[in-house]
Amino acid sequence: MESLARIAEQRILEAMKTRKLTSEKWKNKPLPLDDDRHVPDDLKMAYKILKNSGYLPPEIEEKKEVQRLEELIAATEDEHERLRQMKKLNVLLMKIDAKRSKPSNIAQQDDYYRRVVERVTINTKPRKE
Repeated sequence: MESLARIAEQRILEAMKTRKLTSEKWKNKPLPLDDDRHVPDDLKMAYKILKNSGYLPPEIEEKKEVQRLEELIAATEDEHERLRQMKKLNVLLMKIDAKRSKPSNIAQQDDYYRRVVERVTINTKPRKE
């Protein structure tokens, strides 16, 4: 292992001397760490390789989709569109819960659930198209 570290250090120094390794964005700053605390230790390396190759586990993709829908709901001003997106979010959460051994119930998160419901209002007027 020491020999690999030594070779890596030599190559890094050579790249820095030839100015192939310059990035002002990260200069004197720590690199961002991946949040992999929920990944089992024996799968961390495989997940990292897949992530670097552009592939993510389905659970992570679903989590990203949930976050995207929540942001879309918060940013949408049209009540009908917001309701449609909330229905999509509800279906996605139901699918995720069906895959889990212990489902997460959004209604138990009272404060979050209350804020979502308060933001949704429905006009009874028909939409003009």
